[in-house]
Order: sequence, then C-alpha cells, then structure tokens
Amino acid sequence: MGTVVVLWVLAVAATGWSVTVLVSGADAAGALVAGVAALGLTLAAASGTRARPRLEAGPEGLTVRRLTWTRHVPWGRVDDLRLLRTRRLGRESVLLELELRDVDDHERLVILGRAELGADPVDVFDDLAALRPGHRPGDAGPPGL
Repeated sequence: MGTVVVLWVLAVAATGWSVTVLVSGADAAGALVAGVAALGLTLAAASGTRARPRLEAGPEGLTVRRLTWTRHVPWGRVDDLRLLRTRRLGRESVLLELELRDVDDHERLVILGRAELGADPVDVFDDLAALRPGHRPGDAGPPGL
C-alpha cells in the first residue's frame, strides 16, 4: 500500500513539473518528457489503486484483479500453482505462477511477485495449496523447493 501512495505523490509532482514546463515555455522535448512522466506515473498509481488486492482466495476459488479486468476462477479451473525462482543482478527472487482457464477455456498465466501479493510468495503458495481441494496436509511444494 505504501508504494501506491508514493506513486500518487510522484504523479502529482510530475504533473506539477509538466505544468511548470509548459507555462515556462521550455522546449518541446522537455514538455514531452514531463507529460510522459506524469502520464506514466498516474497510470501506475491508478493500476495499484484499482487492482487491490491483486489476489484473493477462498473455498470457492481465486479472484485475480488487474487494471482492466477482474476474474473469479473456481478451483476446478486452476490448472497449476507454481513458484518460480529467478536470479537477476545476483539477487534471487520468487514469483507465484498461476495457470488458469477462463469460462471460455482460454488459458491465462498470471505471475505475481512480493510487491503485488503484499507477502512472501512462498507463504502465499502454501496458503493457496492448503485451500485448494484435493490438497493433503504435508504435501510438498513443487520440485526443487
């Protein structure tokens, strides 16, 4: 939630910068950069605000939110839950990967990180595995974890 607040503050600041550049009569390139920065930050802040929480789970299934869509997927249409470990710039990160099928059988891959989940993806994976029908207590996670 703190990230979304910071994005809104930056969006307002960038909008102020954009207006200042336009009023001061600066060059067109400066006005374009300021406008693009303000627009990008505003879209990122709106996405963070609109799509919270990104993932909800319950006995009936999962609800996934994005900026332009919200989908409820019953557990029977959740094909797989996985943890994806990646290493970038010498730092390891873990992502939660969900394979879902829409009601029209279109497959959808949703990948969520710590920032989107608001928690450690490993903990969220464990919670989802416990909620998912057919899960037996003590089942191990995906191979390699």
